[in-house]
Amino acid sequence: MNKNIREKCYECFRPLSSCMCLHIRAVETKTKFVILMHPKEYRKIRNGTGHLTRLSLPNSELHVGIDFSSHTRINEILDDEKNICYLLYPSKKSIEINSHKISCEGRNTVIFIIDSTWACAKKMLRLSKKISALQSISFTHTKKSEFAIKEQPEEYCLSTIESVLSVMELLNENGDERIEKESLEDFLNPFKKMIDFQIEYMQECQNPRFSLQ
Repeated sequence: MNKNIREKCYECFRPLSSCMCLHIRAVETKTKFVILMHPKEYRKIRNGTGHLTRLSLPNSELHVGIDFSSHTRINEILDDEKNICYLLYPSKKSIEINSHKISCEGRNTVIFIIDSTWACAKKMLRLSKKISALQSISFTHTKKSEFAIKEQPEEYCLSTIESVLSVMELLNENGDERIEKESLEDFLNPFKKMIDFQIEYMQECQNPRFSLQ
């Protein structure tokens, strides 16, 4: 057995030494969130937030891949007449949910989230025709990402879990959701704990003698 391989938590997919499951507080939503994770994100063990998002939302699913055209479960969701599906992705034709309600037409609202870099997301959408054909939604914000251990490509970019929180907050304001304020306030707890752990770890690696200062 390779001693360099650390044991992993198969819930949050982090090493057991930095498992974040204890900090997760489930948030119940009417909206179903479907996270489409690029394989590169799946392989990240230090700073991926897609798994934390999925664990925090009972009404969510996470699927790993690039081309979802023939994905059985994804097609089941898309083809179910009881669902009305949207894609969280900025475009000229997207519905800005800061000022517009999402029409559900008496059906179950499903929002697809791309968990990937922008470059990889474009490829995923280019290959996954039925996903890219969905009505897209977007939002504007003045938040700055709290992802202190990762440099974002642009100042306005948020991590997956931060983006989903912003969506839920706006759905609440629009009356599309009725999520308790306290639940929204606690949603980023595992994310913040993950960042704190990683910063502490990096400080210890850089200078163990002063790691407790």
